[in-house]
Amino acid sequence: MIIAEVVRSGFVESVHHGSVFSSGGSRGDVTTPIFPRSSNKPLQTVGMLRAGLVPRDGADLALISGSHFGEPFHVQRVREILTSAGLDVRALRCPASLPLNENARDDWLRAGGGPERVLMNCSGKHAGMLATCVANDWPLETYREAAHPLQVAIADAVADLAGERITATGVDGCGAPVLALSLTGLARAFERLVAAEPGSPERRVADEMRAHPELVAGTGADDTVLMAAVPGLLAKGGAEGVVAVAVPAVGAVALKIDDGGMRARTPVLLAELRKLGVSVPLMEELVLGGGEPVGQVRPR
Repeated sequence: MIIAEVVRSGFVESVHHGSVFSSGGSRGDVTTPIFPRSSNKPLQTVGMLRAGLVPRDGADLALISGSHFGEPFHVQRVREILTSAGLDVRALRCPASLPLNENARDDWLRAGGGPERVLMNCSGKHAGMLATCVANDWPLETYREAAHPLQVAIADAVADLAGERITATGVDGCGAPVLALSLTGLARAFERLVAAEPGSPERRVADEMRAHPELVAGTGADDTVLMAAVPGLLAKGGAEGVVAVAVPAVGAVALKIDDGGMRARTPVLLAELRKLGVSVPLMEELVLGGGEPVGQVRPR
């Protein structure tokens, strides 16, 4: 099952099994809260800015909002964010991991490296959270706890952007809180990021992500490819089949593949963006047999 929310020209449509229905005849459940996972990250970064985060470089906001692939330029920037806050990688409380990028992972292992926290795809977000704590003289050891002043400020910002209350708070794979929203709220929040006044926290996050898509994900990643190919498009995927996208003056799409499968996510997203009139790149999900393409995944 595919459930999605499309915000277009001031009204809302919902998508179910790839077909679009008006808000009055919706068959997709777009109001039950879900955990958007990493699709929440841009909203969390807005919360950090509102709480007093002062990035040493605007491009850092793209990395803080992203799920980086552990390429050398990602890892170096995480280290620099921490150093500028007077910290080092020992302050990170995300799990140790290896790079998501295959080439970067192979190079790291050949050099004798192993899993490290700075390599984890959420280490940019955690570095931003720590820098926000330093700016406010908040405790560092407990920055992941939901009751910490940092996480309270972030939750307030996310609820404000989504236009709805946070109905549940869980623990994400990186150990930080994950906040439950409806797909309606998620789409609304992304539309607000791209429509915000220039210089506002919301617009700063959107602008830096779009200006530095390679920092949001990595080489060849869907978010990076989409933002590089479509002027003005903002995208952020999340685990369990979630993705949210917004295009200025066009609208926003937030979708989740019900069973959490990732394979269907991008084909469905591209189909819905085309329905909004957005010209998107050809990003086929190929099925391989014997190392050769024998089919492709298409929305129905």
